[in-house]
Amino acid sequence: HTQAASGVAGVIKMVMAMRHGVLPRTLHVDEPTPHVDWSAGAVRLLTENRAWPDDDGPRRAGVSSFGVSGTNAHVILEQAPQESPVTDESATGRGAAPSVAPALPWVVSGASHQALRAQAERLAAYADAHPEVTDADIGHSLATTRAVFPYRAVVVGSGRSELVGALGALSRGEESPAVVSGRPRRDGEDTGAGGRRWKTVFVFPGQGAQFAGMAAGLLDSSPVFRDAMEECAAALAPHVDWSLLDVLRGSDADWLERVDIVQPALFAVMVSLAALWRSVGVEPDAVVG
Repeated sequence: HTQAASGVAGVIKMVMAMRHGVLPRTLHVDEPTPHVDWSAGAVRLLTENRAWPDDDGPRRAGVSSFGVSGTNAHVILEQAPQESPVTDESATGRGAAPSVAPALPWVVSGASHQALRAQAERLAAYADAHPEVTDADIGHSLATTRAVFPYRAVVVGSGRSELVGALGALSRGEESPAVVSGRPRRDGEDTGAGGRRWKTVFVFPGQGAQFAGMAAGLLDSSPVFRDAMEECAAALAPHVDWSLLDVLRGSDADWLERVDIVQPALFAVMVSLAALWRSVGVEPDAVVG
């Protein structure tokens, strides 16, 4: 018996039934019990699969679980809303959707070098076999639902082919600019000068790191980054005669030569990048620049 997890099977069954629009038949029913008057009311045992239309609204179902001690649990499930198709964002004021897919990280880990390479091979096979699952969904699941083992790697790519190619290089033990791998240091291992632990430092670059199109991808794809940039833009607005977001989104690159624009723009981008890193749990011990 699965003990506390026993009710989950019923939840999973109904979620899948909603997804496929089918009421599954009741298993192992040879004959309905004679102790129930089946002619009264609208309750029926499903002896065969039945179509479950959603013409009149979302599908809903109740799932009950009964413990041997008399505990009763009941949850009501409702069909998830349909996902909206991805469209051009120009009408929302956020700018047009980027024509090139942003680079995404996929994280992989294993209990040994061999396990890490084997996991990369399995993930590549899954990604090839399931093109209907988005790169972002796979990346999110890898980052939030998988156990984390000591030997770790991250592969980065813009699109499925680049990500799968990087996984292939990792599985074969080959060097690739799209793969970073390593293992966290354990207690007692050399952690740098004087035996002190390694620390995380955010470095804000000075003038010279700017480029045309800087931050445009993150403005479109990261709400955390975009919100921080909008805060910086609002703080700058009373002091300048130009718009931070218009400059970064615009096609005119003349601003790259203007110190009065470059330095505030770089500062805003770095502050927003720091907010993005912190939102995923990376906290700096120091900030320099």
